[in-house]
Amino acid sequence: MTHATRRLEPGGYLSPDEEQAMDRALLRDLEPEAGRLYDRHARVAQEWFPHDYIPYRLGRDFDKEPWTPDQPRLTGVAQTAFEIGLLTEDNLPSYHRLIHGMFGKGDGAWINWVGRWTAEEGRHAIVLRDYLTVTRNIDPVAIERGRMAQLQQGYEHDAPSTLRGLAYVAFQELATRISHRNTGRYSDDPVADRIMVRIAADENLHMVFYRDILAAALKVQPSAAVRAIVDEVLAFQMPGAGIANFVRKAAQIAKAGIYDLRAHRDEVLLPILRHWRIFELEGLDAAAEDARRRLVEHLDALDVAARRFEERLAASPVHRLASGS
Repeated sequence: MTHATRRLEPGGYLSPDEEQAMDRALLRDLEPEAGRLYDRHARVAQEWFPHDYIPYRLGRDFDKEPWTPDQPRLTGVAQTAFEIGLLTEDNLPSYHRLIHGMFGKGDGAWINWVGRWTAEEGRHAIVLRDYLTVTRNIDPVAIERGRMAQLQQGYEHDAPSTLRGLAYVAFQELATRISHRNTGRYSDDPVADRIMVRIAADENLHMVFYRDILAAALKVQPSAAVRAIVDEVLAFQMPGAGIANFVRKAAQIAKAGIYDLRAHRDEVLLPILRHWRIFELEGLDAAAEDARRRLVEHLDALDVAARRFEERLAASPVHRLASGS
């Protein structure tokens, strides 16, 4: 299937103009709920300041005392997890462009949310970089070169439909919350852990917005929403996948128990799918019913793969984080 058309029903396709018209109509239908959820978010979100989390007393001038590999307290997988976390957060300009393209039309609740989300996300890279630089836990030259490469590459992703976009960000925000939270726990550093608790709280509120706005979409277009959700589950990929050597580093992070298949299935996919009551919805069209069948098969396959991964690790000497996020 090309990007120019999207399947609507068996035997039928939407043209790009029809697709855009449906997305605009859906955004209009959901705007009152987006406004309500934005107001709820603004009431519960806590203001915080990156500088309050940084132990500046540990800072030293790099021109007088250059960075050397013996300086970091974080080593191995902890360093890798922080590197992936920071470089992923660094790519905010690309995420903003994509989110703005999906939801940023007009001057109402949607554009207000896009601006608020972007502003809150911007603090994450600030606090992570300041922490890693002041504590000398990662080579500052290497991390800056990584930032340059990551931003020049950007996050290349065809703009999805509104429904698929909402499904992706709901899952991705929860996945990021768990990954960040577990990175802090794994670091065995109270300062790092406190920072990651704070970032994870932001990510959780962002997830709740997207989860609940898609719950509203399920009432408007239940069959289309189910198909979009399943398509996104089957194609899911974390936004850091473009980072150099990401597959190898993600494998190290998985072995350490920071983010693995078990966490992805049991702590990300299942809680949100249950919240949406995906398996209890009635009156779906044939394509949506088929999508639910494929979803069950995928979840079962993930469970099998996760158990095999855990069995292989049972005899491994790799330090692994205890379960619980």
